[in-house]
Amino acid sequence: MNKKIQTNAVNHLFDAILCLETRQECYDFFEDLCTVNELLSISQRYEVASMLKNHKTYLEIAEKTGASTATISRVNRSLNYGNDGYDLVLGRLRAKQTDNP
Repeated sequence: MNKKIQTNAVNHLFDAILCLETRQECYDFFEDLCTVNELLSISQRYEVASMLKNHKTYLEIAEKTGASTATISRVNRSLNYGNDGYDLVLGRLRAKQTDNP
């Protein structure tokens, strides 16, 4: 974990996120917290990660998401050398979808 981001303020933010219970609560909180562009950028990176895990090409990802090759490369680097956060979430969602077809 990057020690630079491990602060009381970040812990407080993550505690707030962890107490959200519904998608609507997420929308309400994140619309207040982020600008539209910030939220769209975050969601785009998540979509890129999902597509990379599904073995899509950079071209396919760029066409579907509008992400630049620099963004795709950055996400790919996180998938390969990061803290496995994307893998954790994508795996849990995949398992959840398998349990609830």
